[in-house]
Amino acid sequence: MTRDMEIAERIAAAAQRALAEADARRAAQSKTHGTRAKEIGGRNGLDPVRYGDWEIKGIACDF
Repeated sequence: MTRDMEIAERIAAAAQRALAEADARRAAQSKTHGTRAKEIGGRNGLDPVRYGDWEIKGIACDF
């Protein structure tokens, strides 16, 4: 049973390191990519993927 506990501790330690790494990456990314660029000439209104509206002024659009 000692070997199983040792393996579980190693896995838990690796998981903690992975979570800390992911947090560090997210923090670094938010500093460099704070805001997204706005789309120029894009669709106005609600998101078509979310609301199922796939046309502009009666003409079907594809993106």
